[in-house]
Amino acid sequence: MNTNELWQAVLGELELSLSKANFTTWFKNTFISDLEEHAITIGVPNMFTKAWLEKKYTKEILRSLQELTKNSIKQLSYRVQSRPTNPQGMPLFEKGTNPEPSPSPSNQQASYYQPQQTHEVKEIRTGEFSLNGKYCFETFIVGKQNELAHAAAQAVCAQPGGIYNPLFIYGGVGLGKTHILQAIGNELIRKNANTKILYVTCERFTNDFIGALRSNRIVEFKNRYRTVDVLLVDDIQFITGKEGTQEEFFHTFNQLYQNNKQIVISSDRPPKTIPALEDRLVSRFECGMLADVGSPDFETRCAILDTKCLEKQYSLERDILHHIATVVQTNVRELEGALNKVIAFHQFKNTRPTLESVKPILSSFQPTSTKKNITPKQLIITVANYFDIHMDDLLGKSRQKRLAFPRQIVMYIMREEMKASYPSIGMELGGRDHTTAMHAYDKIMTCLLEDEKLQHDIELIKQKLYAL
Repeated sequence: MNTNELWQAVLGELELSLSKANFTTWFKNTFISDLEEHAITIGVPNMFTKAWLEKKYTKEILRSLQELTKNSIKQLSYRVQSRPTNPQGMPLFEKGTNPEPSPSPSNQQASYYQPQQTHEVKEIRTGEFSLNGKYCFETFIVGKQNELAHAAAQAVCAQPGGIYNPLFIYGGVGLGKTHILQAIGNELIRKNANTKILYVTCERFTNDFIGALRSNRIVEFKNRYRTVDVLLVDDIQFITGKEGTQEEFFHTFNQLYQNNKQIVISSDRPPKTIPALEDRLVSRFECGMLADVGSPDFETRCAILDTKCLEKQYSLERDILHHIATVVQTNVRELEGALNKVIAFHQFKNTRPTLESVKPILSSFQPTSTKKNITPKQLIITVANYFDIHMDDLLGKSRQKRLAFPRQIVMYIMREEMKASYPSIGMELGGRDHTTAMHAYDKIMTCLLEDEKLQHDIELIKQKLYAL
C-alpha cells in the first residue's frame, strides 16, 4: 500500500459517516503530501479547510490512519498545498521499521510534494464589480441542489470553450449564481494569469453599450467585449425588452462562440421563460449546458453556516446552527444575513449566544416571499429616522459623511430589496445620475464584507421598514 491508496481508504471510511455536503466541502482536493517517521502531512486547498479539519476531524482521521497502518502513524498535520494532477504515491513503512529514505534532490518525484506556485487572484475591474477573491470553488458548498451547476463550472475551467459552451446557470435570488461565475473567473486566472476575463452584469453591458453609442465609441466597446477569452454575464434576464442591447449581445455572443471563447451566463429563470427575449438568443443560450441551482437542503445549510462561522472566526454551538438552518430555508444570502444578525447582536451585548437568546432574534425573520411591498419614500423616511437626519437633507446635495453614507445605504437597500434600476434610484434620491447609484451600491457591498456594525445597521433598518 502506498500513500495514495491509504488516503483513498481513509476517505472511504469518512464518507460513510458524513453527509455528502460535508464530505465534499471539507475533503475534496485533499491528499497525503508528506510522510516522515510515524508522521503524515495532509495537503489541503486553503486555510479554511486546514482550520476546520484541525478543529473537527483530526481525531477521526488519525484513528482511521492508525487502524489502516497498524498504529504506525502517531502524528498528523496539515499543509495548504495545491493537489498535483497525478500525485505519485509514496511507499508506506511497516510497523517497527524505519521509513524509506527521502528521494534525493535529483529525483524528480520530490517535485510532486513541493508547494506549487499559485497566482494571486487579480482584482480585474472590468465591469460593475471586480472579481472577488473570496468567491472560489473552495468556499462554495456543494449540495444536491447545485451539484450539476458546480460540476459544469469545473468542467468549464478544465476545458474553456469546450462542450459546456455556453454555460447557462439559472435559479432564484441568493442561491450562489454569482459565486459560481466569479469562481470560474478566479480559477481560470489561477491557472493562467494571462487569461483575459470580463465579468459584468447585464445592466453594465447595457449601460456600456448605450454610453458607447452616445459618445461614438462603439468600436472601443466591441473591442472590449469581443476580444476576451471568457465572458461572464450576470443577471441576463434584465436584457428583456431592450431590442438594441439584445441585437448587440447576439453579435457579441456569435463572435466569441465562433472563436471558441467561453461564455457563462446567469439568470433567475431558464431562457425560454425570460419575457420578450428574442428566439435567436434563446436558441443560443440553450445550445450549450443549462444548469439550475435550487434552495439548499438542511445539511447543506448547516455546512454553509459552518463555513461562514469559520470565515468570521466565530464559534456557535451546534443546536444554534441547526436552529438557524431550520428557520431560514430560502437562500444562502438570507442564511448569512440571519447568521450576521445573531453574531452582531451578541457582540454588541458582549454575551455568548445561547439557543434561548437566538430564538427571539430570528422570530421576525420572514422569507422574501412574505415581505410586503415597500415604497422608496417609506425607505427614505426609515433611513432618515434611523440616522436622526432630516429627509430633505438626505435628498439634498450635501456631501458631508453624516449625510452621504446614509444616502448610499438607501441606494443599496433600494437595489437589494426593491430590485430598482440604477436610473430610477438616482431619480428617487434627488435626481442624481445613475452612476452615483452604481458607485453607492458597490461601496456598500464592499463595506459589508468587513464592517459588522454596518451589517447590524442595515438589518435593523430592514426590520423597521417591514414593520411599518
